[in-house]
Amino acid sequence: MKIKSRVQLRKSAKTQLLDDIGSIFGEAVEQLGNSKFETANIDDMSLILVDGEPLLFQVNGIYFPTVKGVLKLGLMKNVVTVDSGAVRFVVNGADIMCPGIVDADPDIRENAPVIVIEEAHSKPLAIGISLMAGPEMKGNKGKAVRSIHYVGDKLWNLDV
Repeated sequence: MKIKSRVQLRKSAKTQLLDDIGSIFGEAVEQLGNSKFETANIDDMSLILVDGEPLLFQVNGIYFPTVKGVLKLGLMKNVVTVDSGAVRFVVNGADIMCPGIVDADPDIRENAPVIVIEEAHSKPLAIGISLMAGPEMKGNKGKAVRSIHYVGDKLWNLDV
């Protein structure tokens, strides 16, 4: 998976993008205010390059940070924490099941973008969409988060 062309984002589109991401994941994205934003289309998603790094992407009209973006920006809002037994499944692209969840941000709503981290080191493993509200995730049954991007997938290994 390679990027073939890049188009710089207009200032108004950049401002809207930062507002959208900031409302979901917090003020940590404000540090990107003076950065150069470019958009590139790959497969079924739109990738946002920030100063040449793939830090954000868009799927079905919703903006998400990449796992590398979470690491760089230090995003810690809308977070779902999984136990060590779930890690190997998550990094292979599996959806996140309720029994593997040890904590979830209570502000998470259904169909909201979430960051999946592991409990031992609090490192991000995946980005997904919540299938239920945050308080319902712990101690429940079934799928809680649909995985969209994870460590080791095509987006993680993207050659920019």
